[in-house]
Amino acid sequence: MTGRPGRSGKGGSQPGAGDLLELVRSGRAVTRGALQQATGLSRATVGQRLDRLFRAGWLREGAGGPVESPLGGRPAITLEFDDSHAVVLAADLDTRHARAAVLTLTGEIVAERAGILVVEDGPEAVLGELGRWFAALLAEAGQPPHEVCGIGLAVPGPVDSGTGRVVQPPMMPGWDGYDIRGRLSRAFTEHTGAAPVPVLVDNDANLMAYGEQRTAYPDCSAFVLVKVSTGIGAGVVVGGSVYRGVDGGAGDIGHIRVGSEALCRCGSYGCLAAVASGGAVARRLAESGVPAASGSDVRDLLAAGHPQAAALAREAGRRVGDVLATVVTLLNPGVLMIAGDLAGTAFLTGVRELLYQRALPRSTARLDVVTSRLGERAALVGAGALVVEHLYAPERVEERLLALGV
Repeated sequence: MTGRPGRSGKGGSQPGAGDLLELVRSGRAVTRGALQQATGLSRATVGQRLDRLFRAGWLREGAGGPVESPLGGRPAITLEFDDSHAVVLAADLDTRHARAAVLTLTGEIVAERAGILVVEDGPEAVLGELGRWFAALLAEAGQPPHEVCGIGLAVPGPVDSGTGRVVQPPMMPGWDGYDIRGRLSRAFTEHTGAAPVPVLVDNDANLMAYGEQRTAYPDCSAFVLVKVSTGIGAGVVVGGSVYRGVDGGAGDIGHIRVGSEALCRCGSYGCLAAVASGGAVARRLAESGVPAASGSDVRDLLAAGHPQAAALAREAGRRVGDVLATVVTLLNPGVLMIAGDLAGTAFLTGVRELLYQRALPRSTARLDVVTSRLGERAALVGAGALVVEHLYAPERVEERLLALGV
């Protein structure tokens, strides 16, 4: 009799299958011997835990590693996380556009779609349409719907991570408090016929920051991303985890008051987003006779070398840089990344001008100010990673293994 399956090693109990999986996934222990050393478990117990992970299809044997015994012998067989047993669906909603994808468990995008999807049409219609997109993407990728293990969604508003609901979102009328998780899960089932899967929702800037930090700056312990598109928001990753605040409101720098009389979409006057976002620059261009209605229009004008758009983008960058001087002094990040529609040379130049002028020299001495590496895919990669880290966390592995009957 083997007794009850081991649980997570936190709280004094023996390390369970989830702890072993985490050690393998992180690369900290990738052989049976290394797992014994790291956990203090016996060879037989490690074998039992690993057997459950093999039966679930979550682990596989790789190539032979270094010989573990000083006396020589056969090379130790390495263990690998098997990312082929499931896929993740992810979507990134902007105010007028959306992007969706099928991703592997290690973050590779295998099918992708972008198109017009207007947030103001409301959650019922928008999330229903995403369900259709997901079904089409799975068919394109040749992935059976039952292999989807979870869905990640990025939205342009503050999210209570405990409930997955947006909280008073200025740019998402009709979405406040709506059950996004439930509706998207139903839409997935309606259009694929598969069983419901977990749905995780977070702010787009948070997920962009998470995707960029994990992909290009995994060793950066304090990372800040600022997205400047129709609005302005920031994502903060500290110690490898997204910092959200007490109810998801962290990083909402677009509504810091900067002394202007401009009316913001949130109903207040003088917000940073009202004077320095892509939407604000578009309005100023339109007022002067240049056709522009959104941040994406400004992006296109900047790409075409439009001089007035470049001048206004640089001015907007200076406004944002002034606010970021405080952010950098408070958080002392190693990387400050500028992303979104305005993330080009003109805007970045303006940010640097004010940031280095206003921030303490000590705060910027080891700071890298950069632009996005993943571009429009950043939130998709971050959403996929959020789902994987949630589902394969040690404390969740045991219940999932039991549900699989292993």
